[in-house]
Amino acid sequence: QVQLVESGGGLVQAGGSLRLSCLASGRTISTFDMGWFRQAPGKEREFVAAMYWSGGTTYYADSVKGRFAISRDNAKNTVWLQMNSLKPEDTAIYYCASRTKIVAAPITRAGSYNLWGQGTQVTVSS
Repeated sequence: QVQLVESGGGLVQAGGSLRLSCLASGRTISTFDMGWFRQAPGKEREFVAAMYWSGGTTYYADSVKGRFAISRDNAKNTVWLQMNSLKPEDTAIYYCASRTKIVAAPITRAGSYNLWGQGTQVTVSS
């Protein structure tokens, strides 16, 4: 049974940085597509960043492009989300997710992910 556990969330002032971590246990993530999503109060869950199991190309929501960076180390079974120049509108619960099966759907689509972490709160004060 694979589990994803996020960490690194917290309270930060606007303009600051945070680095979220997602540690997978139970199985290697080397063949999993990995993504980060977020959900703000009263809003739907939205895509933030993702990368395929093979690494290389990364994908970002327009709202975070140039400020956030996703990376992974399969040997450490860990995925990170480096968040810089944070804004109050980045406040949300951030979720790590993986696609453990091959799916014919865009990597940006939340519904295509079948494994989710419990989330970590990120709050950006103005």
